[in-house]
Amino acid sequence: MSIEVKNLVKRFGQTTVCDHLNLSIPSGQLVALLGPSGSGKTSLLRIIAGLETPDSGAVYFNGEDTTHVAVRERNVGFVFQHYALFGHMTIFENVAFGLRVRPKDTRPSDAQIKAKVTELLKLVQLDWIADRYPHQLSGGQRQRIALARALAVEPKVLLLDEPFGALDAKVRKELRRWLRRLHDEMHITSVFVTHDQEEAMEVADRIVVMNQGRIEQEGAPDEVYDHPATPFVLKFLGDVNLFHGRDHAQGPVDGAQAEGAGGTVGDAGVSYVRPHEIQVLARAEEGSLAATLIDTLTVGPNTRLAFLRGDGQGEIEVELSREEFAALRDSGVLRTGEVAHLKPRRIRQFTAEGTPAPAPANAPVAGGVA
Repeated sequence: MSIEVKNLVKRFGQTTVCDHLNLSIPSGQLVALLGPSGSGKTSLLRIIAGLETPDSGAVYFNGEDTTHVAVRERNVGFVFQHYALFGHMTIFENVAFGLRVRPKDTRPSDAQIKAKVTELLKLVQLDWIADRYPHQLSGGQRQRIALARALAVEPKVLLLDEPFGALDAKVRKELRRWLRRLHDEMHITSVFVTHDQEEAMEVADRIVVMNQGRIEQEGAPDEVYDHPATPFVLKFLGDVNLFHGRDHAQGPVDGAQAEGAGGTVGDAGVSYVRPHEIQVLARAEEGSLAATLIDTLTVGPNTRLAFLRGDGQGEIEVELSREEFAALRDSGVLRTGEVAHLKPRRIRQFTAEGTPAPAPANAPVAGGVA
């Protein structure tokens, strides 16, 4: 089932949450709507589901206009963040609910319902708890049951609103991998909302990055991360250092002042460098910047370093592997309170209109952290 959104507009009072959105989702694709709170992603999902009506524009399923079709007639499965399971029903009856409330002429027999529910519980690997109640399950188990219940009615489209947001980090990681495998087996058109960049990158076939009711960029996870179309996308998909100076074609500005995340978006004189794309050198080279190491923090396989610019006007963040950090530390290059030299491996720039512009990797710049 393909989904197409055309020129969609939705406002709540003076706030526009969907600003002339256009989006096409091919049949069988798993798409993530990614963005900060208030970006419009949940409103878009609810409009696709039929839970909200747009002020203008249209939603098409397989080329048919479903903008004003009732929710129950859209054949959509919806999974909420907080499970929404019926506490007085067993797990079996929770999954069977959508089948039992069908009109009599389309309702399966008890034997068919039993077979279907058993099949789904096996699919989500929880057939052994059919007789339990929701309060007897863990959060991860409850979310899998919520997904089984959504699949019971054989929806043509599966919609998930921050499905793992209420779970702890370890369970979230396990469930999103499980969801990816499940989707590969079923190939049902699926759209899920998340503000977790790692979750979107790991699970989705395609990511739609939203901001203030607009779509900033859409594409495959690697494409969006490696080739961000706007400064917002670059900064939202990971930490980034902002370096300020004149357009590199004119050369750097001596003593250029560093700005924080509030720097001018789209300014052609602003360069963006991710922390892991900065090289730490023992001595100065063309295009390098002297900075003093002020802090280190090792988290898992990586070490995060904080440097103070030579003029003391801003910090620069660098991320190294533990092995690379240890080698530099043991050789005396990296010592807290001492000067090292930083050189970007890759620099990104944007034009005044906010579109990507080429920037030479060896350009010397003044820095700050976004």
